[in-house]
Amino acid sequence: MDKNSASKLDALNNTHIDEIISKYAELCKPKNIIVFDDSKEDLAKVRKMATEKGEETALEMKGHTVHYDNYYDQGRDAANTKILLRKGTHISKRLNTGEREECLTEIYSILDGIMQGKEMYVRFYCLGPQNSKFSLLSLQISDSAYVLHSEDMLYRQGYEQFQQLEGKKNFFYFVHSAGELTSKGTTKNIDKRRIYIDLEGNRVYTVNNQYAGNSVGLKKLALRLAIKKSNDEDWLCEHMFVMGAQRPGKGRTTYFTGAFPSACGKTSTAMIPGQKIIGDDIAYIRIGDDGRAYAVNVEQGIFGIIEDVNPIDDPLIYETLTTPRELIFSNVLVNKNKPYWLGMKTETPNEGINHFGDWVKGTKDKEGKEVLLAHKNARYTMRIKELPNVDPKIDDINGAPVSGVIYGGRDSDTSPPVIESFGWSHGVFIGASIESETTAAKVGGTLGSRTHDPMANLDFLVVPLGLYIRNHLRFGENLSRPPKVFATNYFLKENGNFINGKVDKKVWLYWMEGRIHGEYKAISTPIGLIPHYEDLKEIFLETFGKYFTHEEYERLFSIRVHKLIERLERIKTIYEQENDIPQAFKHQLEQQIHRLEEAKELHKKDAISPFDF
Repeated sequence: MDKNSASKLDALNNTHIDEIISKYAELCKPKNIIVFDDSKEDLAKVRKMATEKGEETALEMKGHTVHYDNYYDQGRDAANTKILLRKGTHISKRLNTGEREECLTEIYSILDGIMQGKEMYVRFYCLGPQNSKFSLLSLQISDSAYVLHSEDMLYRQGYEQFQQLEGKKNFFYFVHSAGELTSKGTTKNIDKRRIYIDLEGNRVYTVNNQYAGNSVGLKKLALRLAIKKSNDEDWLCEHMFVMGAQRPGKGRTTYFTGAFPSACGKTSTAMIPGQKIIGDDIAYIRIGDDGRAYAVNVEQGIFGIIEDVNPIDDPLIYETLTTPRELIFSNVLVNKNKPYWLGMKTETPNEGINHFGDWVKGTKDKEGKEVLLAHKNARYTMRIKELPNVDPKIDDINGAPVSGVIYGGRDSDTSPPVIESFGWSHGVFIGASIESETTAAKVGGTLGSRTHDPMANLDFLVVPLGLYIRNHLRFGENLSRPPKVFATNYFLKENGNFINGKVDKKVWLYWMEGRIHGEYKAISTPIGLIPHYEDLKEIFLETFGKYFTHEEYERLFSIRVHKLIERLERIKTIYEQENDIPQAFKHQLEQQIHRLEEAKELHKKDAISPFDF
């Protein structure tokens, strides 16, 4: 460590940090240690190192770079992500756990000498707005300049916040190594990829990977640590966007949070044209002095799925991705120094470089599977403030007041496009019952199979599911004015074709926003409240100049009783295998099944028209 780095550590006056760095320097055996602060010079140094070391390559557009992960390191690795627990400790059977001492012994063995010949980087970050009661501090150790560059864009700087700790140990820390690299500069030993979450130590180990969902510690890895902390302290840490809805002519901003499984419309909802964005992925939610729920975005950037981003469906994002600014593409196709991705609705080349390496159309991998021009989970990383629709409250230390919560999933044959819950408890039930068709954002699993994903957060839970649901229920009970809770589904199909358009989500949002302000009545159905036809017809005409027909309304909002009961029976079976599920949740489940069975008996139909209610 040179004098400059040593002086930066000394200025923190924190023996806990000194001990952590000394421990992992001795274990990982780097050739050098570089400590960064919040200065513009250090930010520029990280960017430069990422390209000089070949972890990123500059593209034609100013500020744009591209990064590649190993062909087999393209999503979150659920199988090798474990929550470390002491013997005799149990959480949900559905969560992947490991015996703490055994896993620590294994990870220390893998880390031993893993940074030989490399540099160890030390970086300090703040999760949430600086100097806010919401915020948590995090220390990152890594041998990847790409990881640091990504975190510099995604998170607020925290060196000065660490100086204010006055020697306390009130922070998370993350140890990452990409491990041995291939000739292409990607992680070689994928079989030794490990992501171990040590709740007791407030730390995460992640090795032999580069894909940001596994390697960028402050993202989904810090989410796990924060979920544990929030459930101990009676606030919520959620896999949610935070956005401000602004309907033309209303002169108001109505703030929503929303939880959707990956690739189910989360970012595109947060980025609906004409609306304001605070964040697209992770929110901390606390009760304010007035008894209302307030949310902050943990991040200051977006690590978004790029598939299907195009100028028609996602004009704001597309414009941002195709103009000069600091931006990292990952796992896209590059041809003549320009990036291309799936679903961009423009002509794409038949050759180039992608996550596979040199690629021509028709290339197959060693399993005989055709390699697409870009990965379905290819991403972009950028700062939210680069977007023209960023909300003024993005850095508000008090957060944004939450009036609505939206839960969504990918469901081709069952749920209407939008429903409103009967109240907070029913809304928690809806969130805890999310079932979605799987996507490419997670390694393993069968695309299109149905998975249960409570609050779109199951992959990240580190506490018993029953406790997590109970805390949601209690949080709402302690609010003076609980947010309205909604559910959306943008993916209904008939004969393999989507019934509605991708941009129609703006109409569902405007209806939800109007419901919050008492502007629309609703139809009561067994599963919740749905819009009246006349109200949607008015919103479609006002928003898109489009006539919304009776037929479209009926196809979209019919209550598919048989399918809904089948799904609820699957949910019931799942929760029967869990311990200590709150009685209030079980009551909501039984009541919803009962209401559906009554409706089926009354109407003698498997699919009941909304006009029949």
